[in-house]
Amino acid sequence: MAKKDIILDLKQKAKELRKDIITMIYNAKSGHPGGSLSAIDMLVGLYYYKLRIEPKNPLWENRDRFVLSKGHCSPAVYVVLADKGYFPKSELDGYRKINSMLQGHPELSTPGIDFAGGALGQGICFALGIALACRLDRRNCNVYAMIGDGEMQEGAVWESSMAAAFYKLDNLIVVLDKNQVQQTGRTKDIMDIGNAALKWKAFGWNVIDINGHDMAQVINALDKAFKMKNKKPTIIISNTIKGKGVSFMELNYKFHGKAPNDEEYKKAMEEIEKIDVKKFK
Repeated sequence: MAKKDIILDLKQKAKELRKDIITMIYNAKSGHPGGSLSAIDMLVGLYYYKLRIEPKNPLWENRDRFVLSKGHCSPAVYVVLADKGYFPKSELDGYRKINSMLQGHPELSTPGIDFAGGALGQGICFALGIALACRLDRRNCNVYAMIGDGEMQEGAVWESSMAAAFYKLDNLIVVLDKNQVQQTGRTKDIMDIGNAALKWKAFGWNVIDINGHDMAQVINALDKAFKMKNKKPTIIISNTIKGKGVSFMELNYKFHGKAPNDEEYKKAMEEIEKIDVKKFK
C-alpha cells in the first residue's frame, strides 16, 4: 500500500475513534475528553503503524511497550485497545463503572496495559525502568511513553530524562503531547515550560518536533525515532490542540475533566462526523 493511502486510512481511523472517545465519556458522565482528543492521532500512528504487538497475546515478552504516563487520558488508549481486539468493544460501555476492567486510570488487569497510570510524572520513570530491563534481558524491543506538557512541570520527569541520557537508552522514545492546556488553564500561564526542544536537547536527547495532528508528520517522526540508534533516547514533541476536532472543547480547560452533556454530545458528534480527513491536521 502506498504511504499516502496508509496516511489516509490512519486519519479515518482517528476520526472513528474520536467518536468512540466522546461516546464512552458521555455514557460514563465522567472522564477527560480534552487530552484524549489531543493524543488520539499519535496513538493511532503508534498502534496501527509502528508498535510490534500481538493483541491475542498481550503479554508477549518481545512486544514493544507503551506507557501512558498521563493516565487520565485513558479513553484514548481504551478505544484503540478495543478496536485492536485486546478486549470486546462492549467493555467500553463499562468505563469508570465499579468492577469494570476500564477504570478512570489504566490498571494492569486490563489487557494491553503495561503501566497503571495515575500520579503524573511517574510513567516516564517506569518506562525508563522497562527500557533498562529490556536491554539487560537483551530483548529487541522499544519502549514508548506519552507525557503531557503540564506533566513536564514534575521534577521526576527531569530526573528520568537525565538518567535515560546517562544510560544511553536509545530504545526509549517519549512522546510529549504538547496540547497547551492543563487542568486549570493554559500551561504557559500556570508554569510555562518554555522551549521544550532546547530543554530536552540540553538533557542529551534526540528531539523531533512535529504537528501531532498531521498524520504524515506523525508516522515520519515514528520512523525517524525508530532509526535513531545513536546511544541517545528520543523525544517526539507532538504539538497538539487540547480537544482537537470539537470546536467548543479546543483549548478549553473546562473540558480537561468534564463529560459533555446531552446537547454538547450531539454537537460534538456532528462536528466529528463533518471532519474532512484529507484536510485534517
